[in-house]
Amino acid sequence: MLPARILAGAPAVLVILALSGCSSHWGCTDTTAERGEAGVGVEVEDTSGRPLGVTAEVVGWRLEPHPQVPAEGDKVHFRYRFDGADETSGPGVDACAVNSERVALGCQTIYASGARAEPDGALTGDDWLTVERPEQVTEVLLIPNDQSHDRRTCDQDIKDGGGTHPPKAAGRGDQL
Repeated sequence: MLPARILAGAPAVLVILALSGCSSHWGCTDTTAERGEAGVGVEVEDTSGRPLGVTAEVVGWRLEPHPQVPAEGDKVHFRYRFDGADETSGPGVDACAVNSERVALGCQTIYASGARAEPDGALTGDDWLTVERPEQVTEVLLIPNDQSHDRRTCDQDIKDGGGTHPPKAAGRGDQL
């Protein structure tokens, strides 16, 4: 049992902690990184805008029916390459099919960890983008921001959340 003197002083200590801010939010803050300039080839950057030493590139694309659902018509089949990435925990970037005005028609995140290792050390892969009007696609672009970071916010996890987060993932209608 705790002595009565300690118990009697406990409310005063709690009031002092509350007034000093020690009982508040651990200093947790949330910020969002700026979206980088999209391109066919990009240098992948962290949430502070610093290069990770990884490049990502769209090495080709074409319109064709997906072999598993050919009745759905043409989709955007694209190939990509990551140089300098780690096979198991490499970065992820948004890939977007765009029209002539660089408006996104369809996007998704691709990860270096989902690619295959090549003899030269690069990681390569291919994927599919679904767009409403495939005939409007003029290129496939990558956005350099690494999307692989933990997105826990202060509201979700006051102790371990927060910090700078990647920009919101790109989506249909975004101007790139």
